[in-house]
Amino acid sequence: MTGTEVESPDAAGPGHAEPSAAKARRRAWLLEGLSERSARHPGPHATPDAEHTGHTWWRVMCLTGVDYFSTLGYQPGIAALAAGLLSPLATLVLIALTLLGALPVYRRVAHESPHGEGSIAMLERLLPWWAGKLFVLVLLGFAATDFLITMTLSAADAAAHVVENPFAPHWLEHGNLWITLFLLAALGAVFLKGFKEAIGIAVVLVGTYLALNVVVLAVSAWEVLSHPVKIGDWTHAMTAGHSSPLAMVAVALLVFPKLALGMSGFETGVAVMPQVKGDATDTHADPAGRVRETRKLLTTAAVIMSCLLLLSSLATTILIPQDAFKSGGPANGRALAYLAHEHLGGAFGTVYDVSTIAILWFAGASAMAGLLNLVPRYLPRYGMAPEWTRAVRPLVLVFMVAGVLITVWFKANVDDQSGAYATGVLVLMLSAAFASTVAVHRRGHRVAALGFGAITAVFAYTLVTNVIERPDGIKIALIFIIAILGTSFASRVHRAFELRAAAVTFDEDAARFIDEAAASGPLRLIANEPQEHSSREYRVKEYSQREQTHIPGGRPVLFLEVFVTDSSDFTADLAVHGEEKHGVRRLRVAGATVPNTIAAVLMELRERTGEVPHAYFNWTEGNPFSHLLRFLVFGDGEVAPVTREVLRRAEPAPDRRPRIHVG
Repeated sequence: MTGTEVESPDAAGPGHAEPSAAKARRRAWLLEGLSERSARHPGPHATPDAEHTGHTWWRVMCLTGVDYFSTLGYQPGIAALAAGLLSPLATLVLIALTLLGALPVYRRVAHESPHGEGSIAMLERLLPWWAGKLFVLVLLGFAATDFLITMTLSAADAAAHVVENPFAPHWLEHGNLWITLFLLAALGAVFLKGFKEAIGIAVVLVGTYLALNVVVLAVSAWEVLSHPVKIGDWTHAMTAGHSSPLAMVAVALLVFPKLALGMSGFETGVAVMPQVKGDATDTHADPAGRVRETRKLLTTAAVIMSCLLLLSSLATTILIPQDAFKSGGPANGRALAYLAHEHLGGAFGTVYDVSTIAILWFAGASAMAGLLNLVPRYLPRYGMAPEWTRAVRPLVLVFMVAGVLITVWFKANVDDQSGAYATGVLVLMLSAAFASTVAVHRRGHRVAALGFGAITAVFAYTLVTNVIERPDGIKIALIFIIAILGTSFASRVHRAFELRAAAVTFDEDAARFIDEAAASGPLRLIANEPQEHSSREYRVKEYSQREQTHIPGGRPVLFLEVFVTDSSDFTADLAVHGEEKHGVRRLRVAGATVPNTIAAVLMELRERTGEVPHAYFNWTEGNPFSHLLRFLVFGDGEVAPVTREVLRRAEPAPDRRPRIHVG
């Protein structure tokens, strides 16, 4: 049997009917929404429908803020561990890089990629052919590192806030690992059930969290100003440990890469652009209003975060003993919560803990939605993932397994995961800075290109320093990259023989040629090399095919010629053009591969004429294995047998399958 055999329900015994039905229901539930649109999961990064007018920029800022602002839950503690008493100076360097580096870069990304694709789409357009696909796959590995570590680190920090709360039951003590796994499982369950629009929730969470942080920082500032000796103790300890102010600045410059995760929300900021309400005059090609409003979002978020980072760094460094930041210490991973309990009491501290846990958990939801938007946007389009990856639930299960493995590997430790988190963030920022440099250079803006080039160099230094000091991040990223590359190319080979065309259309001349030829019976098409031929060459080709493959005498023939455009592409719309030249009628079409394109055209001709068409080929000389490699890489090779295989898989009924003749 040439097609896929499907066992009849009647073939199974009565005892098998119910399990089969249950299995079918589970499969239908798992693959619900399997379509192009399933890549746009209705979560925090959801793409609005065409009629959706969007939300005001400040509401969407709260959506990206669940990722960006939630880093306040652990950033001050990580900064204290990395820089010690110099944490405020290192934070100042980070703020300078945020406002003078990351912000200009992502304002440019918002202009160049206004539909939520981010910097990866900008880089995809820079490199042609397989190089561009390979580059995107590597970036997807780093993006997966960023988003997955966001999920696991945020859940781990939320667990730390649960365990360290003074009102927590004693049986929660040292339960960070299983609490983190529980939070991840709850996150997965929410997405398996179906995660709906989240902007309203995000506004409440971010508004409450920022308000509580302002209260904590205001009380901490009053505590510092009321006891100026604390400032003196801090400055004395700094000067005692370093020979000069210049030495302190040098140390701050050296350690600030460890604080890089404080910039984690920018990629999310451009990912949520489709949610931003623009002007009534905006079009898909020129959404100027959306770009302007998104730039407001990015700037406001960066300014708010910079102020909070500096104030929190000062407060935690001056008011919290350095030993409390160490692993197992009461301020480890929860520095501001420590201050909330210390200066505002257990009740307020518990409210602060609950708010922090909520926003950290929701940051994981935001990261999950980012992955669900990102992966189906590229891999299925490249043919580098099975079709089920267009459905949400199977991807959720894959990401949850990865999240569990990462959590167990790092034992739910916030500090240990910060290196991997910073690596993913910095690679995406470096790619965005590089893409912005190329974009402004191509537009002839030399001064802007120099500025973005300098920012790119700073991000490159920051990334290299981070990788050298904390190699766990690059190890995790390499695991994701190798996994994505391996599964992607295996999927591409597995799907190489699919009928890939999304649509096949014929222009006026092509339609006329087809209809006139079909009046004499089934269509006869001679597959021909697409380069320009002379009248004599076409006559020789037609004569040899009629002689070798026994084309019925007197029947008209059409020449079918395929131009390979980009063999790294997988799916495309095919436009067939008719042309009468050199005494023959030819149909010419551009596609990613010759066999798949011919098969798609033949199937469409069958539907158009109602009769099975015939295609005629010559055997290609050479090694079959090398021809297979040429087909996979360059899109040609031994065309006839591959075309036949594509048709066999596309049409299981032999009597309806277009005929392939080889002479």
